[in-house]
Amino acid sequence: MAANFWTSSHYKQLIEQEEVDVVHPLDKERGISVEDFKLIKFHMSNHMIKLAQHIKVRQRVVATAVTYMRRVYTRKSMVEFEPRLVALACMYLASKAEESIVQARNIIFYIRKLYPDEYKYELKDILGMEMKVLEALNYYLVVFHPYRSLSEFLQDAAINDVNMNQITWGIVNDTYKMDLILVHPPYRIALACIYIASVHTEKDITAWFEDLHEDMNLVKNIAMEILDFYENYRSITEEKVNSAFSKLALKP
Repeated sequence: MAANFWTSSHYKQLIEQEEVDVVHPLDKERGISVEDFKLIKFHMSNHMIKLAQHIKVRQRVVATAVTYMRRVYTRKSMVEFEPRLVALACMYLASKAEESIVQARNIIFYIRKLYPDEYKYELKDILGMEMKVLEALNYYLVVFHPYRSLSEFLQDAAINDVNMNQITWGIVNDTYKMDLILVHPPYRIALACIYIASVHTEKDITAWFEDLHEDMNLVKNIAMEILDFYENYRSITEEKVNSAFSKLALKP
């Protein structure tokens, strides 16, 4: 793993939100809109988070897996790279990259137990897709997460409020239901989550933020993206998700 984010492959692969939101031409042919694109990635992120709870892996593993999945779709189509299979392959690959290895057969067992009607894949399917995912990622597996920065920031700010700390960690976990990790430096995502939690709990840490000499406009912009996500989250329905997936199943 790279020791410094700013010299890492992760930093070099950061892209603008506009680039993340580009729908692949093959997916467009099936009628996939930007909203559909986001819905499918959101749905798969939820499945991966739930799967991780059953296969007993650390939060860092699922965060890396979701990041891989989201990176894949900045380069490949969902028509060619079926989202459910990509999600499983990314979880398997991330467990190895983060040295918390889970057997592929266990992934299959638990995903079928959780979603028996959606997942019919076999071991060879996951192993085959793992190689395709590796190629799509250009073999760059380094992912920096907000977690380390978050721990350091909370300690530095001397925030001993258990409620605020829990809220902050929860918000960070929720950011993986979005594409923030592909667009922003992880430490800035951590600051945005602390900012939201401080406002929510009415804890004034303005002086601490000022001492950081960080561009607060950038931090607040990320915070607004997160809050917008929470607002839009309420309107996500199973019907909308099913509609998006049904387009992928259509013949061109």
